[in-house]
Amino acid sequence: MGFREDFLWGVATSAYQIEGAQNKLNKGLSIWDVYVRENNKIYDGHTGDIACNHIQTYKEDVKMMKDMGIKSYRFSIDWSRVIPDGYGNVNEEGMAFYDSLINELVKAQIEPCITLYHWELPYEIYKKGGWLNEDIVQWFGRYAGIIAERFSDRVKFFFTMNEPQCFIGLGYLNGVHAPGLKVNLRDTFEMAHNVMKAHGRAVQMIREKSKRDVLVGYAPTCGMTYPYSNSKEDIEATRKVMFSIPEADNWTWNISWWSDPVMLGKYPEEGLMKYEQYLPKITEEDMKLISEPIDIYGQNIYNGRCIRMGEDGRPVDVKRKDGYARTANNWPVTPECLYWGPKFLYERYKKPIYITENGMSAHDVISKDSHVHDDARIEFTRKYLSELKKASEDGVDIRGYFHWSLMDNFEWDKGYSERFGLVYVDYETQQRVLKDSAYWYKDVIKNNGNNL
Repeated sequence: MGFREDFLWGVATSAYQIEGAQNKLNKGLSIWDVYVRENNKIYDGHTGDIACNHIQTYKEDVKMMKDMGIKSYRFSIDWSRVIPDGYGNVNEEGMAFYDSLINELVKAQIEPCITLYHWELPYEIYKKGGWLNEDIVQWFGRYAGIIAERFSDRVKFFFTMNEPQCFIGLGYLNGVHAPGLKVNLRDTFEMAHNVMKAHGRAVQMIREKSKRDVLVGYAPTCGMTYPYSNSKEDIEATRKVMFSIPEADNWTWNISWWSDPVMLGKYPEEGLMKYEQYLPKITEEDMKLISEPIDIYGQNIYNGRCIRMGEDGRPVDVKRKDGYARTANNWPVTPECLYWGPKFLYERYKKPIYITENGMSAHDVISKDSHVHDDARIEFTRKYLSELKKASEDGVDIRGYFHWSLMDNFEWDKGYSERFGLVYVDYETQQRVLKDSAYWYKDVIKNNGNNL
């Protein structure tokens, strides 16, 4: 036993983080194009203007993926590249780029997986209120339908939203991501509800406009939880914490507010009570739209917290060990979350699961021998995938894994200071160097994870 025979082994990227060419191919502005120009917002003044220059190097990048044995590539389409103002005319130059990229992937026998929204909000829509404007539900739906109609003859997998926890929480609650605002709580809940409705409308339009049967999914994130022991009490405490609702000041960072409406057709009762004073009007019609049936469930998973049942019958966090393992950006290394996270999610939502992102930032350098020896990433990924394999063997319907990321890229407010890639990028020369982890991952794919 192990992973399914048709397990989808992939890598992931997003448009603004790798494409570059932000002022080419008649692209419109996105909120990130504007935000990176603001002083002291991005590490060392970095921008995504060039990034990995993928717009020009996509053929070589696809060949590189083929050489790495990659089976699937999850990438985002930049809404502002294909519809410059977000709601008006389609930009054929922008569409042509994605057309060519998809053709290259198909030719290389790499399954293309489209993410419709990985934070590239057209600036013209932002000026009209962005996620606060209910019209965005129809605008996003139209955009989704255009993409499905154009590409569904070759693309089977469509994910609507990537990490709404982040693009609402970090963009509008904490203000560290584009557009860099700290708005009142009432507005964030209004935005979130519009995000949920836009997701539902996109699902409808993908179904309506696709040229064949496709698989539609959703890719939220959040920290996972894992139990201190295998006792029934610790496991129950851990499950309870994983789907619990936080206080309002950091409310976006949770699973159930974002996934229960999509998967179960209702917001969690705990949240409806806790957040009552901030909530917009929520109708039955809204919930029907939000819960349009999807086929697959994606989750971006990086780390988690250890939980046990306290003596008073309430869950408590277990303190991390002194000197616990951390990645280069100080995220804890907790492989157990790739067992317990998918297990709890599958029990609750009962849909096939794809790990749509997982990976680590490391202090990678090109060594004297011209190679990048990233043993820490290999060990990280080996441990995490071993836990995912165990979950699969224990009956969790896991169908794919996308490593974040294919290559080093623009890591949002951290600029180019973090390296998450299996491939090293020299940003001055645009040279790509496969890290040791890329060769290791190729071997894992070849053996379908049986050599972990």
